[in-house]
Amino acid sequence: MSTVTPDGAEPPPHAPSWPGLYRPSTAAREVVDGRHNAGHDGRGGRRLIKTTAIAAAVAVIVGVVAAAWVHSLGPLPLAQAKQISTTVVDRNGRLLRAYAMADGRWRLPVNAKTSVDPTYLDLLQTYEDKRFQQHHGVDPLALGRAALQFVRRGQIVSGGSTITMQLARLLEPRQQRSLTAKIRQAVRAFQLEQQLSKDEILDLYLELAPFGGNLEGIRAASIAYFGKEPKRLSLAESALLVALPQSPETRRLDRHPATARIARDRVLDRMVREGRVSAADASQAKAVAVPKLRKPMPVLAPHSADQAIATIKDRPIIRLSLDAGIQRALESLARDRAAALGSNISVGIIAVDNDSGDILAHVGSPDYFDDRRAGQVDMTRAVRSPGSTLKPFIYGLAFEDGFVHPDSLIEDRPVRFGAYAPENFDMSFQGTVPVRKALQLSLNVPAIALLDRVGASRLSSRLRQAGGHLILPSGEAPGLAMGLGGVGITLRDLVQLYASLARGGSGKPLREILQADGGDDREMLRLMDPVAAWQVGHVLLGTPPPENAAANRLAFKTGTSYGYRDAWSVGFDGRMTIGVWVGRPDGAPVPGLVGRTAAAPILFDAFARTGKLPQPLPKAPKGALIASNAKLPLPLRRFRPFGDLIRPGGEQALRIQFPLNGSRIDAGSGENPLAAMPVRVAGGVAPMTMLVNGTAVGEIDGRRQRLIDPPGPGFVRLTVMDAMGAADTVVVRIQ
Repeated sequence: MSTVTPDGAEPPPHAPSWPGLYRPSTAAREVVDGRHNAGHDGRGGRRLIKTTAIAAAVAVIVGVVAAAWVHSLGPLPLAQAKQISTTVVDRNGRLLRAYAMADGRWRLPVNAKTSVDPTYLDLLQTYEDKRFQQHHGVDPLALGRAALQFVRRGQIVSGGSTITMQLARLLEPRQQRSLTAKIRQAVRAFQLEQQLSKDEILDLYLELAPFGGNLEGIRAASIAYFGKEPKRLSLAESALLVALPQSPETRRLDRHPATARIARDRVLDRMVREGRVSAADASQAKAVAVPKLRKPMPVLAPHSADQAIATIKDRPIIRLSLDAGIQRALESLARDRAAALGSNISVGIIAVDNDSGDILAHVGSPDYFDDRRAGQVDMTRAVRSPGSTLKPFIYGLAFEDGFVHPDSLIEDRPVRFGAYAPENFDMSFQGTVPVRKALQLSLNVPAIALLDRVGASRLSSRLRQAGGHLILPSGEAPGLAMGLGGVGITLRDLVQLYASLARGGSGKPLREILQADGGDDREMLRLMDPVAAWQVGHVLLGTPPPENAAANRLAFKTGTSYGYRDAWSVGFDGRMTIGVWVGRPDGAPVPGLVGRTAAAPILFDAFARTGKLPQPLPKAPKGALIASNAKLPLPLRRFRPFGDLIRPGGEQALRIQFPLNGSRIDAGSGENPLAAMPVRVAGGVAPMTMLVNGTAVGEIDGRRQRLIDPPGPGFVRLTVMDAMGAADTVVVRIQ
């Protein structure tokens, strides 16, 4: 039975045929198909929305998980990474000494712009990260190249790591190379780029990059392998330092120099292909042998460095006032001279800039590691007997008080001061000599006679005031013996006193550790009047120099302690003061050890090795009396010992009655200023000369007084000298 559709069309052969059913017409089918398709489109849209929603949810979940993972990484460990070896540098930033970190690693601070050779930086970025300055931590091109190599070879050929990613790996070391580790490095690299500048990233990388063993960073490697800072590197050295961090242990120069050389040559070949280096230069660099042994880290100014880190606890870089060039030269000098003097002899040297009071060189011993000489004992801080080196300060106070002049005559004859009878070093006496010659020849009797007049307590007080800390035996007061070395002092303090002489009678406390902010809060210390200081320096300039040394170049003084235990020589020119001590650290006598022959030659050589020509001393200050003995005022022509102040025939000792010592005088103000200040005296032998601050202003009149014009607010020294050489001095304050 056939079924006929309403529109007369035959059903297809496979269409089912059922009684009572008919096949719809084309129009009917279109209506039915339209409804069916409409249902399908609705379900498809809902499916698309559902798929999109699922994808979004998955993306959110992945993002949340990723964010949680990134957050779980915590902050970058920059504080720990920025820890470096404590380094001590000189006034110009040059390395004096570094100390290994607590775990034994050497890691020195680096500034790529100022302390690293540009050739090395160019090779490093070309070899490791061409687009370092352009990318933001991750280089997509490098990663794509690394992925393609992995697909082709089935293993990691190159990691595609940027310098920033390598720094991230150094901050958080991982033993295995995996995809997770690479993703972690990429995330950390983005974080580094957000927190640090490119220069900071490069500097930190150059501080942390491994170079084998306990060497980290370009500076530690360059110093250990080449014995120099990385500021000036050859092409061969630069290529070698680029190659080592890629496999620092298998390329260690002290263990695998051949492997290191192959890696270096590979870097050079790459640079030729990149057009950074010519083939000829690369060939020449390949011919250079690689070092096979590590060099020791520099130990310059070890005593200064030790003192600095003991004083400064929280500063990774400590800057000293030393000059590395002068320090190195004087350390070599001390080492050579100590070897010539004997196996147990030590030498201490300090050099100071006169104007600033900054220590330019500090040699505590000839060899820090020499146990025979107790090399680690800083002999510049050891308290020793100064011999005759305090004599210039006795003469200076005598000049300041106005009772003696460099061209005054003084007696060098046997004399006794109570139970004390000083003798000269050679056991002879010169008779009547100028004061100038008495100091230049270091005669003992004239020095003690002047000290008796000046006063041992006053000398001690003035030296302490100027920074010279004198050490007396327990329970003893300053006495005349201190003028010949009967007191203790350090070389450091002695040099400070002489630097004050060179500066015109005042100076700053010596400084060796510079403040981090470059400030200077030291106050000036007064030693003596400028005129007196100039007179002492001018006299010392004429001291006979050691053999083969030029005369009139340095103002210097020598000294030898009792029993030949200490030899000293301290001198200055217009720029610098240098002090030298020679002796045994244990204080044992050394027969024949004399300042003039043992220490003075070292002093003159020290000035020569600074590399600077001697600078003339300053000119005479205003008010300095320059005259021969015959043209001096009568009281200044000859020094009279203190015992001559009591005259026969009832004459009284010279004494200033007014003003009293230590008094304050109102100089007046406004319309009634004090026009003149009277000075009245008693006793003495006419004629009598009046001096104000060491400058003669006229004679005392017949009424035994004189009116003087106040020199201005402040302390004023008033001195009266009579015809017999007696003098009296008071210090008053004008206000």
